[in-house]
Amino acid sequence: MSEIMSLVADFADLRLTDADDAGGKGANLGELASAGFPVPPGFVALRQAYVDSMEAGGVRTDLAALHDEALDAADAPDGQDALAAACERMRDLVVKAGTSRPVSEALLAAYHGLGTDEYVAVRSSAVGEDGADASFAGMNATYTNVRGDDDLAGAVVSCWASLFTPRVVSYRAGRGYRDEPAIAVVVQRMVNSERSGVAFTVDPTTGDRDRVVVEAAFGLGEVVVSGAVEPDTYVVGKDPRNLLELRVGHKSHQLVRGAGGGDERIDFDEHEASRQVLTTDEALAVASLAEAVERHYGCPQDTEWAIGQGGTWLVQARPVTTLSDGPSAAESSRRPAILTGLGASPGVVSGRVRVLTSPEQGSALLDGEVLVAAMTTPDWVPTIRRAAALVTDNGGRTCHAAIVARELGVPCVVGARTATTDLTDGQLITVDGTSGRVHRGDRTGIGHAPVTTAATAERVVAAETTGTRLYVNLAMPERAAEVAATDVDGVGLLRAEFMLTRALNGRHPRALIANGEQDEFVSAMSASLLEVANAFAPRPVVYRATDLRSNEFRGLTGGDAFEPVESNPMIGYRGCYRYIREPDLFTLELRVLQRVRDQQPNLHLMIPFVRTRWELEACLELIDASPLGGHRDMHRWVMAEVPSVLYWLPEYVAMGIDGVSIGSNDLTQLVLGVDRDSRECAELFDESDPAVLAAIEQIIGTACRSGITSSLCGQAPSTKPEFAEQLVRFGITSISVNPDAVPAARRAVVAAERRVLLDAARQGTA
Repeated sequence: MSEIMSLVADFADLRLTDADDAGGKGANLGELASAGFPVPPGFVALRQAYVDSMEAGGVRTDLAALHDEALDAADAPDGQDALAAACERMRDLVVKAGTSRPVSEALLAAYHGLGTDEYVAVRSSAVGEDGADASFAGMNATYTNVRGDDDLAGAVVSCWASLFTPRVVSYRAGRGYRDEPAIAVVVQRMVNSERSGVAFTVDPTTGDRDRVVVEAAFGLGEVVVSGAVEPDTYVVGKDPRNLLELRVGHKSHQLVRGAGGGDERIDFDEHEASRQVLTTDEALAVASLAEAVERHYGCPQDTEWAIGQGGTWLVQARPVTTLSDGPSAAESSRRPAILTGLGASPGVVSGRVRVLTSPEQGSALLDGEVLVAAMTTPDWVPTIRRAAALVTDNGGRTCHAAIVARELGVPCVVGARTATTDLTDGQLITVDGTSGRVHRGDRTGIGHAPVTTAATAERVVAAETTGTRLYVNLAMPERAAEVAATDVDGVGLLRAEFMLTRALNGRHPRALIANGEQDEFVSAMSASLLEVANAFAPRPVVYRATDLRSNEFRGLTGGDAFEPVESNPMIGYRGCYRYIREPDLFTLELRVLQRVRDQQPNLHLMIPFVRTRWELEACLELIDASPLGGHRDMHRWVMAEVPSVLYWLPEYVAMGIDGVSIGSNDLTQLVLGVDRDSRECAELFDESDPAVLAAIEQIIGTACRSGITSSLCGQAPSTKPEFAEQLVRFGITSISVNPDAVPAARRAVVAAERRVLLDAARQGTA
């Protein structure tokens, strides 16, 4: 092989077996081109081009040493600063070395072979990328609409340098890749895309291999891959090939080739944003192309495609690295359901029904049975933990049943209305917690289907360091070690209610005080909190004091003797106001915190449902009068759940509040006047409503101006990328989600921060 051929190779000369030299992306494109697929022409600057350039530049040895340091820092709990510093030094070394003379000559010769001043896409192709076990999806740099010799050379060096970002090094560390990294670079003639997107030859949510899922947007496909817009979604059946589902997304803008090269953003008005991207025939054609790729490789594929310049082009393909093992969603949707409700916790399982009317009956539930109840409160937790699935008559996606089920990984359908009357003990059913459907009989074929949790889910995207911290919501101490082992920055919401009911063995706290068992309560609660604090140390753990409503307290043993009967307990006797009315109960919680903080000072306090200045002032006086008053390093947070916080927050800060956490569920219901647990009004409950967003923006803005931390507890940042982007643009400090939602939330935050930085850069150069 000539020196030039060892440095660059045309697609036509590459096959899948050349991945060690051309990287995963380059080898895949060569394989597809040689098999006759419509791949735009191009070439690959092979890994040797990178190695030779670093060697000629005299930096290869230093890079190897720094990379070892960076890997060690990535594995260390407190190594993020060291990781960032090492990565910055490595990128500087790569830029300093640049391209060696032989590499420059080979690169430009291949580029000129594509035509005169062609527009090209320059895409990183890391060794080990786009394989069956690791995708490196979106990890390394990509540049589109690059034109000219100098810009090409600069883009190639930038791709090399992207090998040493904290996210890539962290990903390599997490996957156990400790060898010297190397990278190839794909240079491909740019399709001036009119429409583009991705196509999965398996439903990535359900694992259904009988479907192709096509996502499409206008302009360059980057807006789909990065999550910058909500694309159109076309679900295509494979046999027969037909359009099963169509959802037209809101595509706020497109990226196109600018007049002088590079990418240009074109914003759409509301009419343009809601235009359908593909006709049915076009969607079927894209699906057919993706299926052909799957047949060629013999396994499900994640493909990227583009329509433009007179044809439909395939610009990338890689194996799908994670698949659900659940039953076919298409099969589930075709079968008649005996009950429908709201899908509250994903997963599909089959089991025998057990209808219970109170948590005291929990011992009647056998392992593997489906718990059916009118609704559940925190004292049901021991029973829910043993259930194969949960179905309730009442409740919405943010009710306690839904929250607990998601955290425990138990499939759950809420708001099924007549579950307790239509289902009978011993009846065999299948619960689909994703679609909210309950079917007769065993539809899984395997009994209790495995449920993917935060700990068992394979990570496709590494834990990139973000400016916005990512916390978790937690309630079960026994899950603390498992969740703490994932890539999170701490606990943004540690719910007291579930630990409280367990510590009290289902009894009302007033009954406990009457029996003089305060010390036993403090010991039990302290042990639970310490388990969480130890697992996450030194990362912060924010404990939200007890916020059981009167109807939930009445459900505890002896509760009817102590609790008022309220017509609307959701906005009744709860939160901060309850602490100042019953200071002896609140003092017990403060004793618990003091005992734990004596061993782990990473535990902090959050006060929920604060309505007025005077009640918060009285509550803070109770804290100052307790032993915690001397813990000046303990942060004092308030929940922002009541719209009055918009007015009072500056005064709360003046009173010594260190942080504010937006409880988006309660805030939404009080801004919109919608019961968050109401099935009938579920479609009205929208955290993205402009009125709610305006309130959130004002809270975050006040926090920023006041120099305190702002956070948000809720699912929306992980399920709605545009919601996460809004929070990032508002300047939020952190986001806290359930453990199962961490990967999706991190992807949303990473994409949002990139777009914010990109927009800022464009404005700076405008």
